[in-house]
This record gives sequence, C-alpha cells and structure tokens, in this order.
Amino acid sequence: MPRAHPYNTLVDVDTLRLNLGSPDWRVIDCRHDLLHPEAGQKAYAEGHIAGAVFAHLDRDLSGPRTPYSGRHPLPDPDQLAERLRRWGIDGDTQIVAYDATSGSHAARLWWLARSLGHEKVALLDGGWQAALEAAIPIETGQASPPPGRFARSSPLEQPVDIDAVQSARADPRWLIVDARAPDRYAGRNETIDPVAGHIPAAVNRFWQSNLQPDGRFKTADQLRSEFAALLGARSPTHVIAQCGSGVTACHNLLAMQRAGISGARLYPGSWSQWISDPTRPIAVGADP
Repeated sequence: MPRAHPYNTLVDVDTLRLNLGSPDWRVIDCRHDLLHPEAGQKAYAEGHIAGAVFAHLDRDLSGPRTPYSGRHPLPDPDQLAERLRRWGIDGDTQIVAYDATSGSHAARLWWLARSLGHEKVALLDGGWQAALEAAIPIETGQASPPPGRFARSSPLEQPVDIDAVQSARADPRWLIVDARAPDRYAGRNETIDPVAGHIPAAVNRFWQSNLQPDGRFKTADQLRSEFAALLGARSPTHVIAQCGSGVTACHNLLAMQRAGISGARLYPGSWSQWISDPTRPIAVGADP
C-alpha cells in the first residue's frame, strides 16, 4: 500500500514507484544546465518519469532579472502559486522534484514550495540517475494534468535581503554559508559570474558535501553532525544560506532540514547580486 505520511525532504525510488500515478502525488522534472538553459526541457521531451511535469529554472522558478537582482531572483509568489495549480497541485499533493544533478536545481523548487506554505514537498533521492537504475517508468512528450486548487498559506521558509547580509557580516552571532564549489568560493575558475571571490565573512559548505559518492544524500545523523560542527554555538535561525544565485544554497537548507536543523534563511540574490554594486567588498582565498 502507498505510504500516506508526508515527505518533506527526500523520497526514495521504491516509495516513488509505489505512489507513481496516484492523483495525490505530482512529480516535477527540474533538470537544468546553467550554461545551456534549454537543455533541461530538451531532455524532458526526450524522456522523463511518467506523469512528470517540467519546471524551467529561469522561466518557472525565477522572476524577471534586473541589473541588481542577481541571476535568479525569486518569482512572484502569486504567479508561482498559479504555476503550481497549472501543474495539477492541490494543498494536499505530495510533490516530488528531481533533476540530473543530485538535487542541485530541484532543491530550488523544494524551497519555493515551502515558501508558499506547502510542507509535502521532497526531492527524489538520487534523482534521474536513480530513477533510471530502478527502471521507474519513463515516457516522452508533455504531461498535462488537470488543474489543481493550490492556495498559499503561512510560509515555511523565509528569505533575507542584501541589507540583512550586510548586517550579518559584522555580527559574530550570524553565519553566512556559501554553497558554491571551493574553487569559485576562493576566486578561482569563475566561469559563471563576472567577478570572482566570495562575500567577506562567509564560510564555504559546498552543496555536494551533502551527498554520498552515489549521489544520494548522506544520512540525517551524518548531516546533523557536520552542520552542528559548522554552526558551533550559533542558532540555526542565525544562519544565511547563499551561493551564486540562490539555487544550490537551497540544497544546504534541505540538508539541514533533513538533519532536523530548522530556521536558516536563504539569501536569494547571493553572489551574483552582491557583485552588482562594485563598491561592495569581496574576499578571495580559502578563508572567510
């Protein structure tokens, strides 16, 4: 029998198989490539988990860019709620998001759904590769579920703006955590943003550190131990997660939630917004 309790961080492939096709479950394909923005939709058309709809990072999971917004500003919440309805989502729908990069993009949908008050949202642990290995049913073409009745409720996640980040940099009670790869954090091999480095005082926790070698998430106990060491005596409510544009930072937030550490906030503008003003300070090297 399908399991009825809500999944709010991860779903494994066996659980997905039991529930695939249920009207109470909605699978969302979030595959994306920052350097080839249409690659995800092309891959979806060529084959996706049966019944899955497609969410484009730039068009569906982000709002319009401005010169000072960063690369992936948050979408308008009312417009996002309408997209969820268009994807066939109700208030009780269990959402399962996946991508082909161990959750690096799908975690953005997880955070956004929670920001609208939807608790029943999780990532497929292992993503597209795990689905293929498990022979989860695959189909081509466009899924067209009947419209849902989703409505916003009290948010389960909160963003912070650039002023809050400025204040946190000078306050030792706060911790800013940068999810980018160590080389980009240090100011080397920057291939995406026009300025290299990191926000001064931010520490580095690469999002891939949340994963096992097979691309699935580490255990809750292991993540709890690692994040407890990172936070030290700080409360998780005094943690700000950032990355290049507010996407992979969500991976760290999901990992913290899996570990039972709640309350950290997302800085959506992240590094790409920080560098939009050349007067803001930057740091390079491996140290904060």
